[in-house]
Amino acid sequence: MTDTYYLGVEIGGTKQQICLGYADGTILESTDVRLGQVKAPAILDWIRDTVRRYQARFPIAGIGVGFGGPLELRTGRILCSLQVEGWKDFHLNDWFRDTFGLPCVVANDTFTGGVAELHRGSGIGENTLFYTNIGTGIGGGLFINGRGYDGSGFGAAYLGNTLVPDWRAEAPGAMTRMELICSGRSIAERLSQPGYVPTTSALHALGKRLSDEHTERSARELGQAVSLGDTFACEELDRIARTFSVSLVNMLALSGVSAVVIGGGVAKMGPALFDRIERFTDELAFSANKGRYHIRPSRLMDEAVPTGALILAAGGQEFL
Repeated sequence: MTDTYYLGVEIGGTKQQICLGYADGTILESTDVRLGQVKAPAILDWIRDTVRRYQARFPIAGIGVGFGGPLELRTGRILCSLQVEGWKDFHLNDWFRDTFGLPCVVANDTFTGGVAELHRGSGIGENTLFYTNIGTGIGGGLFINGRGYDGSGFGAAYLGNTLVPDWRAEAPGAMTRMELICSGRSIAERLSQPGYVPTTSALHALGKRLSDEHTERSARELGQAVSLGDTFACEELDRIARTFSVSLVNMLALSGVSAVVIGGGVAKMGPALFDRIERFTDELAFSANKGRYHIRPSRLMDEAVPTGALILAAGGQEFL
């Protein structure tokens, strides 16, 4: 019997990834690249070349795409990207079908990652699930009775775009979008600002090598400094985790989900981050939520989005 192959594509703000696999989300091989500060056409060129190489080797039956930004799920039309220029109003689903002659499903990347965690990861067996990633940006995927909630058709549960107090601002009462404080890119930008990290901090020497091109490394080194007991690093991570928890408790109060799964590059920091998020979320949670939810790290991490994309490509309509 001939195997049926699918491609799962992740279009992110920093990393682009394409995986070959099966309908159940099993990944056989993958190709990824970090193209730097490029616009949409350069990403499309890389996708075109990479997919055609896979098509030359395997009989591909369909493509699933997780895109890093808000879109119209029914048509696959991109509203915009908050990280990369050139995506506004781009009909991504049509481009895939016209370019490769294959059926295609396009969904938000965090929603797609949630499909993967629900099917093969830390969300297995959960009836209600909220999945979010702390990466270049911060998204969200809400699943109720095993099905994704898409709001009015343009996505929902965009956790990173909820408003939180802005502790960076001098003006009292200032607010900002949570991802502008807690995302990997925002963390890296702060740590690389001249004068932000005290010279007495273990992060000071590391900060000379940090830039917003290396968001995952910045978070990893922040975690390393925390593990050394560095005062500034511990206080910075406290601020990040508490701000994230403010948004998370609002999501819990509105949705009442029983499980929260967190992935993305910053989540690889591990217990140093998760212990804080769990503590602050418990302190701030509404009484109806206390003791009725649990927070887990992603089991799939970097493979969450392409895994979910494979499942959607194979006809995972039960999640939509």
